[in-house]
Amino acid sequence: MESTSERNRIQLSHVTANLLVASGLSTWIIPRKGKVFVKGKGEMQTFWLNTKTAKASKPSKPGNEMTTVSESHTDFSDSSSISIVVDNYDLDGVEDMTKRERIVEYNVELLTSLLQQIIASRDAGVASNNTSLSEIEATIGTGGTVLEEFVPIIPLKRFDARDLSKRHEARSIDIGKEAKTQLRSFLTSVASMYRDNPFHNFEHASHVTASVKKLLSRIVNVDDGNGLKMSNNSVDPVDMVGHSYGITSDPLTQFSVLFSAIIHDMDHPGVPNAQLVKENTRSAQIFKKSIAEQNSVELAWGMLMAREYDALRACIYNTEEDLRRFRQLVVNTVMATDIVDQELQDLRKARWESAFADTLVQDETSDDCKATIVIEHLIQASDVSHTMQHWHIYKSWNEKFFLERYGAYKAGRGDSDPSKTWYRGEIGFFDFYVIPLAKKLESCGVFGVSSHEYLSYATSNREEWAREGEKLVQQYVAKYEGMNKC
Repeated sequence: MESTSERNRIQLSHVTANLLVASGLSTWIIPRKGKVFVKGKGEMQTFWLNTKTAKASKPSKPGNEMTTVSESHTDFSDSSSISIVVDNYDLDGVEDMTKRERIVEYNVELLTSLLQQIIASRDAGVASNNTSLSEIEATIGTGGTVLEEFVPIIPLKRFDARDLSKRHEARSIDIGKEAKTQLRSFLTSVASMYRDNPFHNFEHASHVTASVKKLLSRIVNVDDGNGLKMSNNSVDPVDMVGHSYGITSDPLTQFSVLFSAIIHDMDHPGVPNAQLVKENTRSAQIFKKSIAEQNSVELAWGMLMAREYDALRACIYNTEEDLRRFRQLVVNTVMATDIVDQELQDLRKARWESAFADTLVQDETSDDCKATIVIEHLIQASDVSHTMQHWHIYKSWNEKFFLERYGAYKAGRGDSDPSKTWYRGEIGFFDFYVIPLAKKLESCGVFGVSSHEYLSYATSNREEWAREGEKLVQQYVAKYEGMNKC
């Protein structure tokens, strides 16, 4: 990286920057304006070492309030006055933003880049309103519950090598000021619909979104050994389509999964679905099961269909086929985040075993089946990605989840004291859900080293929790009691 540095300055990779942050030294790094081209890696966000701060300050103990800068572990809790780069996006003027505004802006940039790719994949390469879709928009998703729309296989749009080679350059696409303003307004409204829960909040949704982005990007990461063929230093388009079962060749699919991650816990009440059924809430009466998940889709979709987001919708889809595929992807993806419903879990397990059986005939239907299941497992892994990341990240989010559940119990919204079962429950969660899920990511063969990384962290965190978990639960309880003294 010496060739891209400057005289009398020390340039850092995001890996080194993360190590400093993990050591409590977030003030030692300054995000470099713009990205640099690194041989063998492409464009990367790098950082300068803040030598004045490094000389003057002493290392502080790593804690929960930190800003992590790599694509792997995005955390938004630090309100430092420096210009912070979140997941490779340079947010100028971030010192004037609230934390929520900063997270919204990160998601705006993330979704804007995919909207550019969606428009670039169209023949004309422009966003266009299709007024004939208004009647379909008014009726889609009506007449039944969200869960009733779930389908086992989503037919994805197919692109051949010729389609991909003729695509417009996405970076040259301007989605338009109106569309971007509407996107920002929509995401701000989504953020406001998240309740102030310790765990199920907008920050969690964005953490999940960052994990989804990472896994999607790793699907076609040649350097990570995904087995993709190279031609003139680029991925062979045909091989790319086949390798990812069509997921990475369709930007609308990627947008839909990221969109789902952002909205998947909107209006989450901070208690499990079973508690909502017991309380016989209005949403429980309507949806019966997967209550919080169905409610999130209903709310987000209703907001998106408002007239004030016409320009935004024109960027997302401009045909009935794309509209219906977008809706179906959102439904399936959000429903996949209900990991408690045993019937849904058994269905996913059976479909996985069938889709990845050696005897399965390889055709478009089988690819669609695999793609649908990979997407579901991708969002599931992302929803619990804190369990498959560095120990301090896992511990931070685990504490937040405990505080949420323990607080609900103290408020009379739970039958049993979670402090009595939390330690053993986490071990069971690792053994029977997290680690098997990480192994599935590895066995499906599309995520490269990320799947091995997730499995390695999950195993390590499970071992660390077995050693430290009982003591940590006591600390969690003490923290709650300290926060809620009269």
